[in-house]
Order: sequence, then structure tokens, then C-alpha cells
Amino acid sequence: MTPTLTISRLTKRFQSVEALKQVSLALQPGKRAALLGHNGAGKSTMMKIILGLIPFDSGEVQVCGQVPGSEAARMQVAYLPENVAFHPALTGEEQIRHYLSLRGDDPRIAPELLARVGLGHAARRRIGTYSKGMRQRVGLAQTLIGRPRLMVLDEPTSGLDPVSRRDFYDLLDGLSADGTTILLSSHALTEVEARTDSILILSGGQLVAEGSLADIRAQAVLPITLLVRPVEGHAASLAAALPEASLGIDGVLRITCAQTEKLPLLARITSRSAEVADLDVNPPSLEDIYSHFSRRDGQ
Repeated sequence: MTPTLTISRLTKRFQSVEALKQVSLALQPGKRAALLGHNGAGKSTMMKIILGLIPFDSGEVQVCGQVPGSEAARMQVAYLPENVAFHPALTGEEQIRHYLSLRGDDPRIAPELLARVGLGHAARRRIGTYSKGMRQRVGLAQTLIGRPRLMVLDEPTSGLDPVSRRDFYDLLDGLSADGTTILLSSHALTEVEARTDSILILSGGQLVAEGSLADIRAQAVLPITLLVRPVEGHAASLAAALPEASLGIDGVLRITCAQTEKLPLLARITSRSAEVADLDVNPPSLEDIYSHFSRRDGQ
């Protein structure tokens, strides 16, 4: 299968600052990738290069098999910035009809696109009366024009309430199922943890981690936390049997261990099942992993 986006040994400098250093990655059709990184890590620079807005110094970039910024590439790419801007005097429907006309598509499908992003009820209201979240949804409707093969989204849930965020990711799920590749930059780590196929972590212009959440957990080699709730009256005996555990004021025993120690430790705990009321195994979260790679590189 031919990748929708291919980046090979990409380097970009701004005078003495090397914004991107030998970055390589490939995104397959229908995959959702989260691009993470601290401010100044190179995320915006990478997205601008993919969109053909700025040149790069060395390496190779192919967007849907085309040169970034070429007419053939632009026809297959959609972009949503963090802060969208539309004419406040136009209605949502008028704005989307305008973009459809520019694209050469049928303006009559504007209500359908707005309905897909939850704005059907406000399609004929002026954008000047919209909240920030509603304006963001107009931007989402715009990205749907032309059935793009690649969507580049920069903090797309900014300004959306929790229900709208859920609906937004449901929309992305449907698009990816239809073969659209999605590259999403976000600081909302708890959101992307469950709703993306792969994680890309940039730090200091370098791609320091790449893969599924399970893959980068393995790369980070961070400890696992086990929470053991004793049966009433058995806290002392269970704590004595698990000397590596610390007993919290909530009565829960907390044990931190390496991944390789997890199964032997679970066996020890379950062997005393009569004293255990409940057990939780908490692997490192995406926030833990992101912090690990950022701190490792001095951020």
C-alpha cells in the first residue's frame, strides 16, 4: 500500500536554528496519527512544509505521491488551523457555499457538510453570532470539501465542549474508515491517547518516538503502578506479604514495578486472593511517556 504521506531525512533551518533534523516517517491511508511536542519542537514547521507553505533545506517529502504545495497535492489535502477566521457577516451556509464554489464543487451540499459537524441548526445564522467552538466546526466543515486524502489538523478541538469533542473524534473515525489519513497536532493528550493509531513525538526538531501507544510505552520503559485494595481487616497482613508496597491513607496498597516484574508480582498478589478486594494495573499514560521523552532531551 502506498503511503499517503512520506517524509525522509527532512531538515529545515531558520538561520542558525535547526528546526527539523533528519525527520523520517510514513503515514498509511486511513491511519490517524497524533503529532506531539513542546512549543518550538518543530510541529508547526513540519505542517507548513507538508502543506507546501514553506520550503525545506534537504530530504524528501511526498504528499499523496506529489510535491508539497503543487496543485495535485493541494487538491487532496485539507488543513484546519488552531484559530479559524471567517467573515462575520456571512452565515455558516454562505461561507461554506463560497468555499465549495472556489473548489468547483456543488454549493448546494453546504447544509449537508454543516449538518455533519453539528451546525445544521445554525447554518443560516451569521458567523459573527457564533461561539469559538461553532466557528471551529465551520472550519471542520470546510476540511470535508473535496473528500481529502490527507487532513492536517492543528489543535482541532480548541474551543469545543466535551460532547462536541467526542462528536469530532467520531467524525474522524468515520473519515479514517473511508481511507482518509489524519495528522493531528494536539496538547490534549488524554484525547489522542484513545483515538489515534500512532503517536509521533517531536523534541528539539527530532522525531524521538514513533509508533502505537504500546510501542512507545515499550520504548520509554517506564514503571507500572499496581493498586491493591485489601479486604477489610486484612491491610496489615497483606502489607506484610508485599513489603515493596506503600499503604496510603485511603487504605490502598501502591506498588511500582518494571514491566518485567509485573507478572511475578501479580502471581504473588493473586495467591492471596482471599485478602484482596480489588486490583488495578495502571500502565504509564501518554502524558507520562511524553514527559519522559521531553525531559530526556532536556526540555
